[in-house]
Amino acid sequence: MLKKENIKLGIAPLTWSNDDMPELLGKDIPFEQCVSEMALAGFEGTEVGRKYPADVNDLNKALSIRGLTICNAWFSSFLTTEPYEKTLESFIEKCDFLKAAGSNNIGACEQGHSIQGKMDTPVLTEKPVFTDEEWDKLCLGLNKLAEVAKGKGMVLGYHHHMGTGVQTIEEIDRLMENTSDDVHLLYDSGHALFAGIDPVYLLKKYANRVNHVHLKDIRMDVFENKVKKENLSFLNSVVEGVFTVPGDGCIDFSPIFDVLEDVDYKGWMLVEAEQDPAKANPLEYAIKARNYIKEKTGV
Repeated sequence: MLKKENIKLGIAPLTWSNDDMPELLGKDIPFEQCVSEMALAGFEGTEVGRKYPADVNDLNKALSIRGLTICNAWFSSFLTTEPYEKTLESFIEKCDFLKAAGSNNIGACEQGHSIQGKMDTPVLTEKPVFTDEEWDKLCLGLNKLAEVAKGKGMVLGYHHHMGTGVQTIEEIDRLMENTSDDVHLLYDSGHALFAGIDPVYLLKKYANRVNHVHLKDIRMDVFENKVKKENLSFLNSVVEGVFTVPGDGCIDFSPIFDVLEDVDYKGWMLVEAEQDPAKANPLEYAIKARNYIKEKTGV
């Protein structure tokens, strides 16, 4: 069993409203409902969503009265396509915001050439592939950003993600092999399986560099019968319901929890499942995930 004192549990706001498709998924669900239901379901942390207050004092007040805190936030880097200085400026701004919100994690994902936000571009067959020069820019830039984060008492975790240049196991390996140990891995079980990677294998391989964990499940029937057969984009895959919470899909999370226990993982485990709230009631699924984690881990 995982040690309760080592683990904090959070849930992402994507279950309530989707940042990539704000007008389509969860448009009418307010921030206050989202964070109130997170707390009601038994979680203690959340990542930053688009509807969250931009003023960090307002954000902290709204979360603290619900017993919540910020544990991480997405950061879009453009190291392969834009000057490093441009990414650095926005990175420092995001780090400072997160630090003020009580978080020491920042989750970077390279968005140069990304197709994850393109509604009609198939994610499995038309993903970007970086050139050697772009790989050099990415790895060098991440090393520099990790040093900046470290200087602020923070940790940079890289989020492997569908529709980007770091999606496959070969690409994750290349990133890990060519960056310093200060560049950690934001491990995501759902994105691993979606990309054809055994989630347990990936975690075992890089467990000692994982700083943040996303617990995301896959509906395999949707993946096989819709995503693959119709060659869907990432966003249309989400709309069709390819993702769900732990305990509702095909992934057995027990071996994942075992690996985290074996390496004495200390940090956040965050439930993340982009879904259509009109089809999958957010509170219901949040409670389902929380009960599943408790059943499997005792946490």
